[in-house]
Amino acid sequence: MPNYESTIICLANSRKTSGRCIAGKEITGAGTGNWIRPISSRQSHEISFDDRRYQDGNDVRVLDVVTIPMMEPRPHAFQTENHLIDAEYYWRLQRRASYAEARAALDNLPLWTNRSSSYNGTNDRVAEDEADPAGGSLRLIEVNDLEVRVSVEGAAFGNGKRRVRGYFTYRQAPYLLSITDPRYEARYLALPDGRHQIGQALLCISLGEPYQGHAYKLIAAVIRPNE
Repeated sequence: MPNYESTIICLANSRKTSGRCIAGKEITGAGTGNWIRPISSRQSHEISFDDRRYQDGNDVRVLDVVTIPMMEPRPHAFQTENHLIDAEYYWRLQRRASYAEARAALDNLPLWTNRSSSYNGTNDRVAEDEADPAGGSLRLIEVNDLEVRVSVEGAAFGNGKRRVRGYFTYRQAPYLLSITDPRYEARYLALPDGRHQIGQALLCISLGEPYQGHAYKLIAAVIRPNE
């Protein structure tokens, strides 16, 4: 039997290694509580389809309210929200949440620090030694000017793969972050390169595991009304 269960509103189902990064906020009697990121025991902690599928074979979706069997909290560096799943048990769908319910769970917090940008991004990474565990690694924010940008970022270096990023402003600062929400990646990779205006959206921003001295800010989910 699992040691405990957590019921969350799923706010991210994001591409990660050979699986997904799932995250959400715990459902409480007063609404929503702390962030929870279920992880596996694999080296990269990704959640496989077999891990996350329901008993009827369906995959977990953003805005699902889902109960997840857990083994123990497994915080890692600044990813303090991590909990190890019990992979012997199915996840259970309770209901679908509304856009309004997700919007009520917004965080009134900065996106960590804005002192570093990658070659193709803007304010999209945090130095590993500046990632404060007290600040956690997940945010749910609302923006009014989301723009999806599709381009071949590595053409000058012989890499012809197209990439999808999201541009927005938040707390008067500009951001250009990689989109790892597979729904939006697929949708915009099917369109020509360029800039595509979205406008208002809820964004789940995740601070990924360190890579070459930095943790990158990722758009782990784009949530819009009636989608």
